[in-house]
Amino acid sequence: MKYQIQGDSDCPLVHIHLDRDEVIKIERGAMAYLSNVELSGKMNSKKKGVGGLISAMGRSLTSGESLFMTHAKGLSDDACIGVAPSTPGKIQCLTVDQNHQYCLNTGAFLCCDDSVSYVMKKQSVGKALLGGTGGFFIMETEGYGDVMVNAFGDLLVLDVTFDRPLTIDNEHVVAWDTSLEYAIRIASGAFGFTTGEGLVNEFHGKGKVLIQTRNIHNLAQAIQPFIQTSSN
Repeated sequence: MKYQIQGDSDCPLVHIHLDRDEVIKIERGAMAYLSNVELSGKMNSKKKGVGGLISAMGRSLTSGESLFMTHAKGLSDDACIGVAPSTPGKIQCLTVDQNHQYCLNTGAFLCCDDSVSYVMKKQSVGKALLGGTGGFFIMETEGYGDVMVNAFGDLLVLDVTFDRPLTIDNEHVVAWDTSLEYAIRIASGAFGFTTGEGLVNEFHGKGKVLIQTRNIHNLAQAIQPFIQTSSN
């Protein structure tokens, strides 16, 4: 993927150059502009036909992701497309191959090479009930190439080692190495279950975790008192 991250650090977008017949996958609704690019919506599944439809519907129901994935195809050697996330914050490219794959939290995916895909890995019941990472399934990358992720706020990379595990608020987790073991638990103290507040991810092993510096649910709660819900 030939790309440039343009704009300031608060509200960037990805400008991607495409050769003729080159295809990338982008998050549904993420296109900001394009030139000599053909967009098509395809079922979010490797399978085709009825089996593909059933598979895509299952992924959508279990993970909350879209039933369709947008494919962008270059129609000339000077084609380009701009891709923008729905929330303000940093964008980062992750390279995946046979030695490096990632788990992505809900809303982190922005776009990827056509040679990159993801599968929904089943979580334990405890993780599914407590986590905000797609219910009973978690998004895990496959293949090789580049995948773009976006954060709300800045994006930081933290190291986990065998003698230094890491505990992170669940709402700040963006992505992590599949080599890491993780568990979701309730942080100490009294918290409200209705808002999901107080959930943390404990990471063990050796690898990296990407976190976002802002929490969109906290922002929503902060501005909620100022939003008029009814009129006289």
